[in-house]
Parts: sequence; C-alpha cells; structure tokens
Amino acid sequence: MNKVGTPKGMNDFSPNQMVKRNYIISNIKKVFEQFGFMPIETPSIEKIETLQGKYGDEGDRLIFKILNSGDFLSKVDLVESSTSKEISKKIVNKGLRYDLTVPLARYVAQNKNDITFPFKRYQIQPVWRAERPQKGRYREFFQCDADVIGTKSLISEIELIQLVDNVFKSFELSNVTLKINNRKILEGIAETIGVPEKLTDITIALDKLDKIPVEKVEEELLSKGIGKKEIEKLNKIISSGFEILNLREILKDSSRAQEGIDELQYIFKNIEKTNIKLSFEPTLARGLDYYTGIIFEAVCTSSSIGSILGGGRYDNLTGVFGLKDVSGVGLSFGLERISLLLDDLDLFPKNIETFTQVMFVNFGNDCVVTAIKYSTELRKRGFSVEVYPDDVKLKKQLNYANKKKIPFVAMIGTEEIESKKISIKNMLTGEQILSDINGLVKILDE
Repeated sequence: MNKVGTPKGMNDFSPNQMVKRNYIISNIKKVFEQFGFMPIETPSIEKIETLQGKYGDEGDRLIFKILNSGDFLSKVDLVESSTSKEISKKIVNKGLRYDLTVPLARYVAQNKNDITFPFKRYQIQPVWRAERPQKGRYREFFQCDADVIGTKSLISEIELIQLVDNVFKSFELSNVTLKINNRKILEGIAETIGVPEKLTDITIALDKLDKIPVEKVEEELLSKGIGKKEIEKLNKIISSGFEILNLREILKDSSRAQEGIDELQYIFKNIEKTNIKLSFEPTLARGLDYYTGIIFEAVCTSSSIGSILGGGRYDNLTGVFGLKDVSGVGLSFGLERISLLLDDLDLFPKNIETFTQVMFVNFGNDCVVTAIKYSTELRKRGFSVEVYPDDVKLKKQLNYANKKKIPFVAMIGTEEIESKKISIKNMLTGEQILSDINGLVKILDE
C-alpha cells in the first residue's frame, strides 16, 4: 500500500490554521487597499521562457518545471541531446511560477494598453520553489505582494515603507526592523574593487553574510573567480563600518554608487518624520537579479524566523517582455513566516478559531424544526449558528460544542416550544438561563 502523505515541502492546512491565515491575509489586503492598490491574479503556470533567466543561475535551478503533455519523449533524440539542459528544452515548455513579480511584469507588458499608469496592484497567491524545506521555508508558499509600475519617484518607496509599518502595527508586532540598501551601492562596490562583471556573484555572497561565517563567504567568492586581492579590498570596505558618509568617500569614483547614496539619504530624510524604524544594511543584497535600486527586507528581532518581507526597485523587468523604460518597485510579505511569528509571539487574537456563536441542540422531531426556524432568523441578523445534525445523546452534542469552542448552546425541548422560550447554556461558565429569541440576540450581541 502506498504511504499517504503530501509531497515534501508542501502542507495541508487545518481549519484552525486556515482561520489564522485568513486573518493575516485580511489585514494585509485591508492595508494594501488603504494605499490604493488593486488586486489581480495570474496563472500558476507560466511559459518556461517567461521564468528562466530572471532569477540568476541559483534561482533558475529552483524553478519547478512541468513536462510537456503527451508522449514527449518520442520527440527527443537522446543521442543528439547529450546534456540534461538540451533534453529539458525539448520536453519542458512550462513551469510553476517562482514569484509574483516576473508574472506581474509579463502581465503589464501584455496589457499595457488597458492599464492606467502608475499601476498599483496587489496579488496574494501561492508560488513554488524546488529548495530544501525547513522551518519557515517550503516548496509551496503564499506571497502577499504590492507593486507600483510606471514611475521612478522615490515617493513610491516611502509609501511602501509606510505600508509595511501599518501592516505590522495591525498585527501588534513590535521589534520589527526594516533593513534597507541600494543595489547601486553594491554595483559601486564591485566597480571599486575592480570586478564590475562579478556583481551578481558578490551580491549573492554578501546576502549570506548574516547566515554563514565570513570565511565561507570568502570561499564562495574565490570559487566564483574573484581573486584574493579583490576580496581584501572588499573586506576593507566591509570593515569600514559601512557608514553612509564613509561609503560616499570610499566609493567616490563610482557615479552609480553616489546616485544610490543620494536615494537612500532622500528616503531616510523623509522617513525620519514618521517614527518608522529604518536601518541601513549595506550587506543586504536580495539575491534576485532583477533589482536595480532600493532594496529592503524586514526581520523581527524577537524571533529567529528570519526575513518576513522583502522587496525593491526594478527598472528593466518589463523590458524583457518588450515594454521598455517602465520602472517598478514592490514588496512581498511571506504569509507562512508571519503566521509562524504570530504563533511564536502569541499575537493572534483570542478566540480567533471560534466561528460559531451558538449551537442548537438536536432533540429530534418538532424540536429540531423549531431550532432550524430560530437558526434561520439568527443568521438573517448576522450571527453564526449551527444546528447539530443528529438526534444523539446530549452529552455528545455538548462535547462537540466544547471541542469547537462554541460559547453558547441553545436547547429547545417540548417545554420550551410550549412556552416559546429557549434554554441558553454558557459553555464557559456553565450558567444556564431561560429566555426568548430576543434575549438570545442580546446575549450574542454582548
């Protein structure tokens, strides 16, 4: 018999978990819409050429590829196609989306004549990555994205930072640090140490500085063909403390770096007035190749869960789909990591898992008919109501209500029908009273 289970890195979600996930999504959507973002959705599957080449070599290896339909192997000459890459090109033309940003760029290019720019969209959908699963990192997970396409104004970055702050406040999350950097500064570093062509390798390695020892980062740089002399220059820059004023002097010969420093200082100057905690993090690189300007991520210092948000500016992404000179900036909240964080810090609202406000006991025959009548009336008034489906022992029905944390149970027997009353039991205190339907409404309203 085959072992029952989900694929590695993919999860079922229980009703209790889904209530929490929906709470997170609801809060994030509300803030997105307060800032003028509108929803879209894109397909789970994209053409493989849409996805490949946008995330760097490391990202491309994590794309879930989908085999062509039908007898795809009959069309492949295994002798001529000697490498796995050559075979893959002939048997794969689709893939599961890796993120929501590249599909957004494709969508904008495809629908440019119907879009009002600047285009502010949000998107909350699953993405897939073929990486090693661990706590907070899965092969299937939800991203909650907001992006502005069609403007180079740094006002967009400032509004996104404010949006992030509002989302975390809605969860009563404190001790969250929003880290910020600029890819132009990283370009300036690569240029200054003499290996501008190795920008991607440097950014990927720098992005790991807070995860692995500096010696391992140096080993990775050496393996990418960056010499010891250049690594020594890089270490001097790192050991300088990475103060913005120091960097302006160290990277004075790089106009690109100076531009990045100007942008950061503009954002810090305007964010100062909002009391939002913003931290310049010069080793922050964000591993995706398409970022070109401001980049940021958020971490909670009260937890070891890691990054719960990432984003940045991308100037050229729509260009690969034929729409030139359209800049964008966006961010992405990680639903699973925020859920883990709120659980760890006990920040979900109390009784969030309680949906049903009152359950009517089933005593059978005319009694259940009356219960159905009252439950219909209560639902019309906006209350969440259940009628137990089976005429079984009262103890079993009350156990059900207890397990579902239903706060009130309503009982209608022959005496209650005659007196047009309802016996109402408070499941928390055990108190029981006799009242009419209006009395039950008053209790549920409290």
